[in-house]
Amino acid sequence: MSNSNGPLSNPLFGRLSRLADALGLRAFVVGGYVRDYYLRRPSTDIDVVVVGSGIELAEALAAELHAKVSVFKTFGTAMVRTRDGAEVEFVGARRESYTHDSRKPQVEPGTLEDDQRRRDFTINAMAWSLNAATFGELVDPFGGMEDLEEGIIRTPCDPDITFSDDPLRMMRAVRFASQLGFRIEEETFEAIRRNAARIRIVSRERIATELNKIVLSPVPSIGLELLELTGLLALIFPELHALKGVERRGQHAHKDNFYHTLKVVDNVARRSDDLWLRWAAVLHDIAKPLTKAYDPKVGWTFHGHEVLGSKMVPGIFRALKLPLNEHMKFVQKLVFLHLRPIILSEEMVTDSAVRRLLFEAGDDIESLMTLCEADITSGIDAKVKRYMANFELVRRKMKDLEERDRIRNFQPPITGEIIMRTYGLPPCREIGEIKEVIKNAILDGEIPNEYAAAHALMERLAAERGLKKV
Repeated sequence: MSNSNGPLSNPLFGRLSRLADALGLRAFVVGGYVRDYYLRRPSTDIDVVVVGSGIELAEALAAELHAKVSVFKTFGTAMVRTRDGAEVEFVGARRESYTHDSRKPQVEPGTLEDDQRRRDFTINAMAWSLNAATFGELVDPFGGMEDLEEGIIRTPCDPDITFSDDPLRMMRAVRFASQLGFRIEEETFEAIRRNAARIRIVSRERIATELNKIVLSPVPSIGLELLELTGLLALIFPELHALKGVERRGQHAHKDNFYHTLKVVDNVARRSDDLWLRWAAVLHDIAKPLTKAYDPKVGWTFHGHEVLGSKMVPGIFRALKLPLNEHMKFVQKLVFLHLRPIILSEEMVTDSAVRRLLFEAGDDIESLMTLCEADITSGIDAKVKRYMANFELVRRKMKDLEERDRIRNFQPPITGEIIMRTYGLPPCREIGEIKEVIKNAILDGEIPNEYAAAHALMERLAAERGLKKV
């Protein structure tokens, strides 16, 4: 990987070079923008380190571009947002020191190398010079380029100090390994294991941000397994950690539900970028440890794990500081329904059962089917083929019934208001009973999903209950 002036061909860097020289400042592009250029990943966020005042260079650039500058004097940083959407953050080169109970550093001015040393990983500590005399030169005192070429996550200095100072960096190490498919260097990995308990001083919101990036990475299992192997998972997400392990009695052993879950998440990741569908995969078997029972005839069972699992979702989202909104409800619904298409595919695929599935899943039916197909992780090819063929049958039946009966998200044609108005009733138990019978008759295919048929059934049910029209 060789560097030329190619990465600094954007006219913005030429402006910065001229302004830095005019102000007598040494300036460098550092961190993620440099790393992502070599990885051929898109990047719009640019970090500029200035030996001296970063704010001074930021204000000079903003004045020239007629752009707004946001100055954060407490932190000695400034941000300029350019018209083409790039965000340029300026900071003075600095040294940092930490107290044991906080990840907020004490800061003092330093050299460029001091600034690179305080960075989390060698691949994020590379810099390009912006000054005219050395424009585009790579400054890489900690071997970041070599680590980038070899696919290694490593800290620039003693990893115990790096992780003890700012424990969020342990999550970031796992996240970068997961996003980039890199491995964590051995000493760095062992330091995460030694310092895992320090994660407790990090806010849940920060942890959730990293966790979401791991779940969204191309192969999420890399990050989730690393969280388990480093000891972080048991501390930040004990319910997922509890899935690990196999219990054996006589001839019976259940599969390791943690590694099964990782396979399901990876299967979903190959099919969808939807964060919340991936979270549904993470949580689909989350209640298995709490529902596990042993039956000498059939072996291990997990009866009702989908029901209990869906009830656990809000508590897990609350603990992880994930949103308690429609995304949480979507995950809850998919956890609750995730066995239904599998049960359907094992039995006779009746119209009635497919109608009920369409009704309950509504617009989330495609996501549910994606999750269910991902949940087939058997190593026996014939078994996988059989399930997939049956799922195809379920899908075909869903399409036919949807076109014919319009069941998805349907509301029965007869409402409670119509029943009350027709028979002069106040709200009462009979209304709920009549509505339920009509709904089930439509779902079971006994009557079509039409007003006239539903109205006729209402009249018959009302007569059976001795109700008179007004």
